[in-house]
Amino acid sequence: MIHWPREVISDLARRRTVVFLGAGISRNSTTIEGRQPKTWIEFLNFAAQRVNPNRHIKLLIRERDYLTACEVIKKEVGREEFNQLLKDEFLSPKYRTSPIHEAIFKLDSRIVATPNFDKIYESYANHEAGGSIVVKHHFDPDIAEAIRGTDRVILKVHGTIDSPERMIFTRKEYAESREKYRSFYSLLEALALTHTFLFMGCGVNDPDIRLLLEDTFFRHPSSRSHIFVLPKQGLHNSLRIVLQESMNLKILTYKSAHNHRELSESIEQLVGLVESQREVLKETGNW
Repeated sequence: MIHWPREVISDLARRRTVVFLGAGISRNSTTIEGRQPKTWIEFLNFAAQRVNPNRHIKLLIRERDYLTACEVIKKEVGREEFNQLLKDEFLSPKYRTSPIHEAIFKLDSRIVATPNFDKIYESYANHEAGGSIVVKHHFDPDIAEAIRGTDRVILKVHGTIDSPERMIFTRKEYAESREKYRSFYSLLEALALTHTFLFMGCGVNDPDIRLLLEDTFFRHPSSRSHIFVLPKQGLHNSLRIVLQESMNLKILTYKSAHNHRELSESIEQLVGLVESQREVLKETGNW
């Protein structure tokens, strides 16, 4: 089981966290037939099959240049077919939520952020909350108002499958978004200074995550560490040390056996710890 630091429990209890959900969380979902959402790499390999010949794309994927591979695929198959591929994968299958989504919702973080295009978590959360959760995208002009308010907020960092034309998925789109939506990234940087980010189901190579954490850390080296949860076998110890030092992270690991069951159980345990801490805060008034 994951040993949760006391600071994380305290920040969650006080709602001073941003819970950041990557594709690994959506991966726990299934359709009625048992189909799971594809990972980014799986989707790129699947989409590359539409390009003939596709050896150059497969080489990019093997070299882990996923953004360029995605850019090439989109140009080769055409905008409309590419958007349809995205809808067929992330919208049409009707993925169902899993216990891990329920546990994350119970943490009751006021701000949840996700680069995921699918609507799995937000649909579940808004159903449970009676439609009271505000969903904001990187292109919305009033994100600051939502963050400063009191409502629960879900930030769609890379957009949504509802608007595939405005999603951030390729190398060009990443580059353009940094300039076009500069105010949004400034808000993320502000949150990184005032809140603890709890990354779950994310990869350490996401360009936005790396840039956010590296920039924030080198501008403010005395700021508190953010938390990154990863499978034990997913990271060599020497690389783990480098990432912790360069991105101001505290990396927590778990065993990925049995479909990452230990992660789900650890989050359930965290829910109990946070609820207990909130009871203490109620009694002491030390919010």
